[in-house]
Amino acid sequence: MGRLPPERPGQPGGKRDRNRRKRLAQLREAGLRLFLEHGVERVTIDDIAKEAGTAKGNFYRYFEDKPDLVAGIVQPADEALRNAFDRCEAALEEAYDEATLFAAYQTLAIGMLPLAVGYPDVVRLYLQESRAPSAGARAPIRALADHIRERAVYLTRFAVDQGLLSIRDPRISALAVVGAVEQLTWSFLSGELDAPPDEIARTLISLVLSGIRS
Repeated sequence: MGRLPPERPGQPGGKRDRNRRKRLAQLREAGLRLFLEHGVERVTIDDIAKEAGTAKGNFYRYFEDKPDLVAGIVQPADEALRNAFDRCEAALEEAYDEATLFAAYQTLAIGMLPLAVGYPDVVRLYLQESRAPSAGARAPIRALADHIRERAVYLTRFAVDQGLLSIRDPRISALAVVGAVEQLTWSFLSGELDAPPDEIARTLISLVLSGIRS
């Protein structure tokens, strides 16, 4: 089924615009609930429309297909993570010793904290689907996962080149940290780890830097 012509949004803040935003939110929330329960690939557009209490045709007023919906769901996480990596890179450019290196990585951690607090279900979906093959509707999630790993490796290599870290293969350290962050985040969201998020972040950074010094 082809996408219907986009609905005229009307004046920002007007009734038409509010209704459009409401329907977008309903479809995203319905998709997110079903994806978490059944997995992205098993859920159909019919399922999403039914869960959102709307006709299937209305889905195509707002989304081209299921991957487009998934991309819309993970967009807040995507934007927040990219901004956090950018701020960390800028801080690393100014770093000159262990204290400023710690502060640069803390910038990255602080940038990630609002995700676990403000978008916990989006983060759960990412953790649930990010290691699956990059195919079908999972593609936007896998693209985000690949970006995170690439930026983590890049930042570690940058720190090595600047003489801030001494690591033979930056990929090993970077990917180990990404894995640790994902496991800690899952434990925090599932209630297995009840420590404050900022304490988790500081502890992880200290452990990583201590390991590198050793």
